Amino acid sequence: MAQRLTKREAEIDVVEWLRNLPKCELHLHLEGTILPETLLELSRRHDAVPLTAASARRLYQYENFLGFLNSFKAVTERLRGPDDYELITYNMVRDLAAQGVVHAEVYISFGIIYYWKKTDVEPYVEAIERGRIRAERDFGTTIFWLIDAVRHFGADEAAKVFRKAAELRHEYPSIVGIGIGGDEARGGAELFRDLYREAAKAGLRLTAHAGESVGPASIWSAINIGAERLGHALSAQHDPELLDVLAQKQIPLEINVTSNVRTGCCASLNEHPVRRYFESGLMVTINSDDPPMFGSNLLEEYVLVQEQFEFTLEQMRELAANSVEASFLPPEHKIALLERVEQYR
Repeated sequence: MAQRLTKREAEIDVVEWLRNLPKCELHLHLEGTILPETLLELSRRHDAVPLTAASARRLYQYENFLGFLNSFKAVTERLRGPDDYELITYNMVRDLAAQGVVHAEVYISFGIIYYWKKTDVEPYVEAIERGRIRAERDFGTTIFWLIDAVRHFGADEAAKVFRKAAELRHEYPSIVGIGIGGDEARGGAELFRDLYREAAKAGLRLTAHAGESVGPASIWSAINIGAERLGHALSAQHDPELLDVLAQKQIPLEINVTSNVRTGCCASLNEHPVRRYFESGLMVTINSDDPPMFGSNLLEEYVLVQEQFEFTLEQMRELAANSVEASFLPPEHKIALLERVEQYR
């Protein structure tokens, strides 16, 4: 059952407390971090007739999940060259640091570069790394990359993506894992079973979007191909056996409350299962997904979850600790960050 804030907690500036709470962001798409102001800069670089502020804002508006995918495509079409990726990487880390994020594991869609741009990814990775290194130096927030395949492009395209990730991780240790995003209805996880096995042998960590826009069978499939972390897992609420397995195995869930409501995958905030998951002992982490597309960054998600679902600040600390535990950081780094979370007052 939800708990009210204590008297001491009621006297705290909760937003600032949550801002300074050390936390990790585990479900964030680089291409989905483009703020309208950055989109305008990209448009000035590339469009014969640059977007106006009003027309840029309209690109972030949609009515359902497929509408979101179309909006995402319209925004990311302005990412033309490597320098654009360096720009959005630097801006992303700057914005994460301002929210108190100490570490983030961010999806990059090699599938978009291969499939839409039909070009090699190496110059883009070099640019992203330049942005990451410069921003980590300036702001202190560390970044790992998860290389995402667009599942509805098919297994052959995913094979190209994952094998390139395995190749590049030797040059860029910040590349730590893979995932599958996109339309679950057109790309079941079972199609990628052999590729996940191959990626694991290459030393890559395994994530998967699952149960966002389709039923619990998608989550079972993701678990069965070896996913170590699950993005969304919204439909797990409809399968009691699955909830038991998730609790027993402590498979981390990358929960994205506002995203689920804005895409229509969850009918309303009141119906979101984040509180039920937490109380059922699941390994819940709070994340933002594509902040400008949904109008809520990670700090705002923490504030929303705390207020809407009446989590105490101690429980918010537990959610932050979960984000550290569920990360792919080395054990010694996790221990150091967990100490920071525990000592935070």
